[in-house]
Parts: sequence; structure tokens; C-alpha cells
Amino acid sequence: MNDVAASQEFRDTWLIIPCFNEGTVIQDVIEAARETFPNIVAVNDGSKDDSAARIHAGGAHLVDHPVNLGQGAAIQTGVEYARRQPGAKYFVTFDADGQHQVKDVVTMVARLRKEPLDIIVGTRFGRPRSEDDQVPWIKRLVLKTVVLLSPTTRKLGLTDAHNGLRVFNRTVAEQMNIRMNGMSHASEIVSMIADKNWRVSEEPVDILYTEYSMSKGQSLLNGVNILTDGLLARRLP
Repeated sequence: MNDVAASQEFRDTWLIIPCFNEGTVIQDVIEAARETFPNIVAVNDGSKDDSAARIHAGGAHLVDHPVNLGQGAAIQTGVEYARRQPGAKYFVTFDADGQHQVKDVVTMVARLRKEPLDIIVGTRFGRPRSEDDQVPWIKRLVLKTVVLLSPTTRKLGLTDAHNGLRVFNRTVAEQMNIRMNGMSHASEIVSMIADKNWRVSEEPVDILYTEYSMSKGQSLLNGVNILTDGLLARRLP
């Protein structure tokens, strides 16, 4: 598919990229994604490096938080920006560190166009584990523990609720109201899926773990904190 065809096919789709101190890679991530998805908004979440300049150079729409608020807040800001754009029908949360793959987004958007679904969540555990599986054992343990301790996640049939790659329609975008500013926003999104009866499915995706992205990985303690924050989010009015 050439650039013009890609631009036409996905003109109704917006990628939302939260960004905090990702100046090393964010321009490359944006430029690679824009070969297929012309509409990208990156939320510079109070970065202290040159992320804002790199976002601008990559050709994405830039929204600045003057201070760091957290990934949940950055995603909410990006969703609010994208849903105001003319013709926006499909929305994608996409990481800034290069872990997510454009090919997976293409597959997920295609499914959302033709299946009776509101949101599709990426999963690292949707197919048999291969010999070259890159998911580190500590991250695998954290993610599976989160699922085991979350009745809502299990009820929805989700296996990787903290995968940041999600594709959703305008119904979800209009109703999304993330209140947990940090990483626990993922648990809050799961709760919203259940509470608002959004039709949900998963899609097996490939996560590219580089030395750079691994240096920013979550510890087991962070996983416990995510669970705690998720429980607090359920208590918010």
C-alpha cells in the first residue's frame, strides 16, 4: 500500500501517544507510524528533554502538559483532543517507546470496522508461547498476577489488561473519563469496559522489547501498586 492509499484508508483513525522523556525515540516512532496512520496526537507530559521538539519534527499534533501528570492523564488529554477532530471514528492508544507494532494496529482497526465490538485490547498471551518470546519473566509474572487478582478482568475474558495497545470506537472515546493519572489507568479502563458494557475482545500482538524500552520496565512492586490504585479507582464516585 502506498502512502496516499494508506492516508485515505486510515484518515478516520487517530493514534494517541502519551510521551514523557522519550526524546531518544519518539520522532522515529511517529515517523514510522505516519507511513500508515496520518493522524497522530502526541501528548508531551511535562518532559524535561527534547520530546516536544521531536514530536513536532515527526509530524504529529503536539499537546503539552506543563508538568508531568502521568500516563493516564496524558491518554485522557489525547483522547479529548482526537475526538474533537472532524471525521475521527477510531482511536488507538500507542506507546512512545517503540514497543508497539503498526501491523498490529492495522489488524485491530480492520476488526473493529467489521465486528460488533467497541474496543479491542492487545494481548501478549493470546497464542502459544514461542521459543523467541520476548516477554521478560518478571513482566510475565506481574501481568498474570494482575489478571489473577482482578475479578473484573477475568469476567471480561481478558488475559493482558495492562497492554497499552488498544483500539476503540467513538462510543468509547466519548465516554472515556480516566481519573487515575498514573499507570493504574489500565485497571480503570477495564472497570469502565465492564461498567459501561462496552463490547470487548482481545487481539494477539507482538511487543518489541529493546534495550531502551526494557530500561523503562515495571517492577513487581509497581505491579502491586497498580493493583492497589485500581482498587482505589473503583471506590471513586
